[in-house]
Amino acid sequence: MSFLGFWRRHYRDIPRVRHILLVASRNGFGQLIEQTGLQRVLSFGRRLVTFHKPPPLCHRLNAPERLRLMFEELGPTFIKLGQVLACRPDLLPLEYAKELSKLTDAVAPYPFTEAKAIIEKDLGAPLDSLFASFDPTPMAAASIAQVHCAVLHDGREVMVKVQRPNIEETIARDISILRGIAQLIDVHVHELKPFNVPGIVDEFSSTINKELDFFIEASNAAQLRSNFKDSDILVVPEVHAGLSSKRVLVLEKIEGVRIDDYAGIERMGHDRKDIALKGAGAFFKMVFQDGLFHADPHPGNIFVLSDGRLGLVDFGITGRVTEENMEHFASVLVALAGHDYDALTRQYVNLGFVSEDSVDLDKFQRDLKEDLAELLEPYYGMTIRQIDFGTYVDRVTTILHRHKLKIPQNLYLMDKALLTLEGLLKQLDPGFDYLAAAQPYVEDLIKRKRHPRQLLRTAQKNILALSDMAVALPRQLRTVIGKVLRGDIQVKLQHEGLQHAVRDLDKSSNRLAFSVITAAIIVASSIIIHSGQGQKLFGLPVLGLAGYVIAGLFGIWILIGILRSGQL
Repeated sequence: MSFLGFWRRHYRDIPRVRHILLVASRNGFGQLIEQTGLQRVLSFGRRLVTFHKPPPLCHRLNAPERLRLMFEELGPTFIKLGQVLACRPDLLPLEYAKELSKLTDAVAPYPFTEAKAIIEKDLGAPLDSLFASFDPTPMAAASIAQVHCAVLHDGREVMVKVQRPNIEETIARDISILRGIAQLIDVHVHELKPFNVPGIVDEFSSTINKELDFFIEASNAAQLRSNFKDSDILVVPEVHAGLSSKRVLVLEKIEGVRIDDYAGIERMGHDRKDIALKGAGAFFKMVFQDGLFHADPHPGNIFVLSDGRLGLVDFGITGRVTEENMEHFASVLVALAGHDYDALTRQYVNLGFVSEDSVDLDKFQRDLKEDLAELLEPYYGMTIRQIDFGTYVDRVTTILHRHKLKIPQNLYLMDKALLTLEGLLKQLDPGFDYLAAAQPYVEDLIKRKRHPRQLLRTAQKNILALSDMAVALPRQLRTVIGKVLRGDIQVKLQHEGLQHAVRDLDKSSNRLAFSVITAAIIVASSIIIHSGQGQKLFGLPVLGLAGYVIAGLFGIWILIGILRSGQL
């Protein structure tokens, strides 16, 4: 996309684009804006004031910190983008992902009158007829929605989650702008091309649109509730589907204390070690047995109830683990136990970390085996209690990132949720053993993999896959041979970095043209002054003096452009 194409598509959003660019430049990203050509959206004065002159604070902060501050200042869309990127260190450098994980979306609440209007419009009835009472003061407010307490006419207490007014339109506009900026970055900023910035925006758009649809959240909550029906470790609130819509979600109210309220837990007479064990058990059941897990287990979403069970809220971010994923997890664990690094690298391919078509698989396996051996061998002589699970997972993530592996989003969500929960449970019980808590679920997973019924099912799938391949192969061969005979096989060549050479040549041509025009104005002004014709000022023709002034301004403009480019 060119700058003109961006302008035509987003001319109605120019005030918001200007705001984004000014915030970015204030946080030290002015050079990136210039590389895309977007500095032309700003006035010349604004460019001189803001570009290349970040505030003193920027000199004390690194780039990841400045990016986090920029996202915080730009509001809900960018905060959510940062949170999504924090879950995907395969999409950007690891230090950026770690810094963006500090983003929180706790914001000021919006007026009750607006929440009331949304509820009444979506549910098609006055608030008084829907609820016996409704607390106008929200109990929590985030970037997408806020939560109110209410009581139904039958006396049941509920939590009402109401989306912010016009948040869907705001996010849609920002995503459209981000998509345009991403396309410009992809074309003009060669060093960022490996990160596939347009792909990051597309993935974010898909994620945030799911979170904006409360029907999806209600479905996730209902499925989790079904998975933990009659459970003695976890309670998932009931969804009141008849009082819910795309922008309104009504859930059974959970009464308890936050899981990080240690004094409150002790006052209720519960053992903190037992609570930590239940938290881990609930998560491992979700991942290794049910295939649907809560992906945002921070302290504000987990409560300890009076009967000692845990209560879970906020189901906007969930992840899924397929049966095939579970089979591969079991194979990974078996390979780890047997020091079989060849099998381990094969399972990374099976899990979708790397495509056999995109890399030299033999070289990749050799390099990854060396890294995994260096990482894992020290752990084999240690007891479970001695292993720092968070450090272990963090080091594995670093290795995967080093090898530029694109890890499926559901697995990164699981990784992030697992690490978040581990930190929470170790605060609850400093002696907590995460791996020991996982052991029964892991053993069950391996047993299921080795069960004759599962082995038979796997064999059937492989036979069907081979059968499909055998059927398709003759047709594919005929297609290839036909194209060769017709001369339809084409070889495509792609120049690396040619766009930058074209852009630099375009800049040089423009400067040369301005220089020629400036020189022509100087020559013409000199001829006019030498002739002595026309109205005079200070004894010299006015037209000639005006020409010198214009030529001087053009010369200064050209000089500033050359100095700012750093290419003398």
